[in-house]
Amino acid sequence: MIPFKPVSQNARRSSPPRTDARLSGIVTAAFGRHFEVRTAMGVVRCHTRGKKNAYACGDEVDIAPAGDGLGVIEALHPRRNLLWRSDAFRQKLIAANLSRVVVVVAPEPGFSGLLVSRCLAAAESENLSALIALNKADLVASLPAARERLQIFAALGYPVLELSALTGADALTPWLHGERAILIGQSGMGKSTLVNALVPEASAATAEISEALDSGRHTTTLSRLYPRGDGWLIDSPGLQAFGLAHIDATALEAAFVEFRPYLGQCRFRDCRHEAEPGCELRAAVDAGFIAARRFKHFQIIRAEIAAARRANPGW
Repeated sequence: MIPFKPVSQNARRSSPPRTDARLSGIVTAAFGRHFEVRTAMGVVRCHTRGKKNAYACGDEVDIAPAGDGLGVIEALHPRRNLLWRSDAFRQKLIAANLSRVVVVVAPEPGFSGLLVSRCLAAAESENLSALIALNKADLVASLPAARERLQIFAALGYPVLELSALTGADALTPWLHGERAILIGQSGMGKSTLVNALVPEASAATAEISEALDSGRHTTTLSRLYPRGDGWLIDSPGLQAFGLAHIDATALEAAFVEFRPYLGQCRFRDCRHEAEPGCELRAAVDAGFIAARRFKHFQIIRAEIAAARRANPGW
């Protein structure tokens, strides 16, 4: 036991007792070098020291309050996972400490199947559960085509849930119970409307679709976390690109779940699954066990990663 040491009267007058003023909390919004952190004492608007701003929604941090609802982020707790995108020279943190990724698509405007594959690969690389929410299911004329395009993902075991955020989100609600989830997808897919249905107090902004460009306006300009029961839900900005330069070729192969039974079975250990003889992966494509469209997605993403790493050997 450390013995008690009395403090002189003069010392008590000149030096108030020191206390650890740090608070722990979770980042609920990230915009530039400024962050909102939810703590036991309420929400604190924080900045970082220097130029460091590598924090994402869902990060658990320690902050030093500075008064008037302001503070400084002092430390980052270890992450369980991190969802992010990257190209040769830039990276964008999306969210941390997730348990589920919900890829939101819609019949209108048209969605990119390649972007869905990118989102699923990013989730798989972090061992995150993923599902697809087909929003705007009330658009009955264009719904069958959307269903057909999503069949290759449903065949892999990814749940595809049909719903219309305008009339509620009952189909999705059970999948979010107790989960730390994020909604990701292109602009115009109705993510913010879906957040409003799931978290009525969110009052997230929505906008009409720009028919001329066949894309939605960027109504969400920053990621925001909404507490929801025992978990939480993050609304994220619409994606137009999702680079995966931080994932190496081996990890990318494993992130395509249908490839896994064939990995390591090729004749050559360094097989690139192009024109090499004895390639089990290409044989599976030719036999119809792997969808040719998914294999094309893999080739496109792999080529982009290789180009990014040539441009920036630092990867």
